[in-house]
Amino acid sequence: MENTTKIIFPYDQSLVKELPLINKNDIENILITAQNLFNDQSNWIPAFKRIEILEKAASIMNDRSEELIHIAISEGGKPYKDSKAEILRAIKGVKLAAEHISQLKGEQIPMGLTEASVNRIAFTSKEPIGVVAAVSAFNHPLNLAVHQIATAVAAGCPVIFKPSSNTPLSGLALAEILKEAGLPEGWLQVVLCDNETAELLVTDSRIHFFSFIGSAKVGWSLKSKLAPGTRSALEHGGAAPVIVESDADFSEMIPDLVKGGFYHAGQVCVSVQKVYVNEEICDRFVEQFSEAVNKLIVGNPFDEKTDVGSLITPKEVNRVEEWVNEAIEEGAKLITGGKRISDTTFQPTVLFNPSEDSKVSTNEIFGPVVCIYPFANREEAIKKANALEVHFQAAVFTKNIDIALDTTKKLNATAVMVNDNTAFRVDWMPFGGRDASGLGMGGISYTINDMTREKLFVFKSKSL
Repeated sequence: MENTTKIIFPYDQSLVKELPLINKNDIENILITAQNLFNDQSNWIPAFKRIEILEKAASIMNDRSEELIHIAISEGGKPYKDSKAEILRAIKGVKLAAEHISQLKGEQIPMGLTEASVNRIAFTSKEPIGVVAAVSAFNHPLNLAVHQIATAVAAGCPVIFKPSSNTPLSGLALAEILKEAGLPEGWLQVVLCDNETAELLVTDSRIHFFSFIGSAKVGWSLKSKLAPGTRSALEHGGAAPVIVESDADFSEMIPDLVKGGFYHAGQVCVSVQKVYVNEEICDRFVEQFSEAVNKLIVGNPFDEKTDVGSLITPKEVNRVEEWVNEAIEEGAKLITGGKRISDTTFQPTVLFNPSEDSKVSTNEIFGPVVCIYPFANREEAIKKANALEVHFQAAVFTKNIDIALDTTKKLNATAVMVNDNTAFRVDWMPFGGRDASGLGMGGISYTINDMTREKLFVFKSKSL
């Protein structure tokens, strides 16, 4: 009997669809298909054709945006307004990929600078790197698929895409759309499989580039098993620290941080998690922040009024509940929330001054929980913000340019937002973690460049 995966609507646990999983024996054919396309250069899709395919795909996505929003909500449980924003971003991402194809170019390398290098002209060109294996996460099922698939198409690479088994429908919908837009057979293969089969796939020597979005434990483990020569990019999570100084603008900051902390129920790799607030304004901050959090509407993600939907599985609700209870036992003060609403939803929660050793302080929460810590000395707060092994995006709120610059310089992060929340992202900016939070930078153009490699041409001639 063949194995299957059940796609469940996270909010009420109803069955959306059941799909077959491939097994280990299917991997060989999938790899042969991709490798054969890449090895025969007459198969390569010319740049003008790749632009055409991606532009057509963006247009089809635009026409079907409501259907794509519906699919994303039904499998991922992200509220309607946020899923709509995701689908619009995904369409823009496909357009960005199409646009970047014209920027794939090499450069002239000067010759004649020494006697040994006269009578030569040299230049580089960009080629597709080869077969791409991409493993994705559940939290932005369409947009992450675009970041891993549209980029490979733009670079001219055959791509094997493994979506999260919780949320494969958006990736499959994108594959259908690309096929309709003219992507030839075999250039995109979507595989649904268990972790063991996925490991067999990505560690095969025929994979030239491995793109991973998901948990650090899995990502670093897979990277350690890659075949020699396989390049990789990993994107994990962080604990998104924020420094709030006493001159911060409350009217802008409060709604911004609430959105950054509770968007998609905190299931975002740069979700606001640890907020260090100057003790001079801490009471006021806690009061205004918790007041705004209490106004958030938790409910069915299909309801357009819902601010916070469900967590991806009931198991995650149990975990968040355990972590919150543990933090309270270890000295945190519960300001608001702290309880499950149902098997699938958890109250938006604010904890005050949990121990720096509690799980909510040391691990990525990936749930609707924000922790607030008072500080007297900003240097100490920055030190605490930098204390973990994970470093992704961070933020500082102040109207003082010197404080903003000083804090930005000292926070260990790949990006520091000034007077904006840690979850800010547009798809053309570099985006990724450093240290334990990841390897390389994502962002449409950055990923396309990663999926190419350079070739140097050197011509020698007496005529030069």
